[in-house]
Amino acid sequence: MKLVIHGKNIEITDAIREYVHQKIEKAVNHFQNLTTEVDVHLSVARNPRINTKQAAEVTIYANGTVIRAEESSENLYASIDLVADKIARQLRKYKERLQDKKNQIPPKTSAEATEQPVVQDLIGDRTPELPSEVVRTKYFAMPPMTMAEALEQLQLVGHDFYMFRNAETGEINVIYERNHGGYGVIQPRNGNGHTSSKNGKTAYANGVAPEKPQSNKV
Repeated sequence: MKLVIHGKNIEITDAIREYVHQKIEKAVNHFQNLTTEVDVHLSVARNPRINTKQAAEVTIYANGTVIRAEESSENLYASIDLVADKIARQLRKYKERLQDKKNQIPPKTSAEATEQPVVQDLIGDRTPELPSEVVRTKYFAMPPMTMAEALEQLQLVGHDFYMFRNAETGEINVIYERNHGGYGVIQPRNGNGHTSSKNGKTAYANGVAPEKPQSNKV
């Protein structure tokens, strides 16, 4: 198992490195057959207004699946303890889901991804502009997956959204947690106001084909 440690605004001392190896290796010890690489990112916030200044983030690459956990506190060693416990729980859930699939048991989810109307204007009166600098860049393999598989990935990485390649259409989609509960999916669409799909079929943004005569409004 490959374990890589990165630091931001902090020097990775031998004591810190040894503590990370001790805690993270113990957390993933029972899942080494699933784990190919572990990436640990430690950081210290320089903003004095933030109480939880010491953060520990762990990203695990497990047979093409990304599992992520992040914790922060006022003490770096405490943050490492917290994130080690959290990543162990995430790995346990992932292993249970693999076992369910092996036994042909469908995965249980608390909510299903639902299709939502396409939002016409996302930024309003604001002027789109890029950040002054790129803080961090990540590259991931993006194999095709179903909507159910993308939902599983969203729950594993612990983010508010997850970008994936739709196995049915071959297009890039984004699945996200909605503020009022449940999940939504963002899909690309063409100039006619509907999303595209394979086999010449059309998936309309609101799920209903327009009445004749056709117009560009959906």
